[in-house]
Amino acid sequence: MTADIQSTVPVLPSLDLQQTVDFYTNKLGFREAGRYPDYAILVRDGCEIHFWPCDDRRIAENSSCYIRGNTQRLYEDFTSRGLDIKEPAVRPWGMKELYVIDPHGNLLKFGEST
Repeated sequence: MTADIQSTVPVLPSLDLQQTVDFYTNKLGFREAGRYPDYAILVRDGCEIHFWPCDDRRIAENSSCYIRGNTQRLYEDFTSRGLDIKEPAVRPWGMKELYVIDPHGNLLKFGEST
């Protein structure tokens, strides 16, 4: 039996699409998979995130997505690219999580079961 839902794709706000693309490619290791005047698509390791232009920082600062992955390896990769973030930590809900806030305020939570 095949699943009716095959994946989810977060669509996050961006105050500046070029700055978003630069941050996600240079600091997080994503690659640009699609670029349009009012939309950007970034991918890494099977993860896909879309961005739309937004001029209200409060919207971005209240947006987030959860991405499953190897938090320790991601932490090492991100910090080797110059990102200043805290190490992954085990949370009370049984997940080891790594948090990244992009330049516009979007929160990316990377997590894995402990």
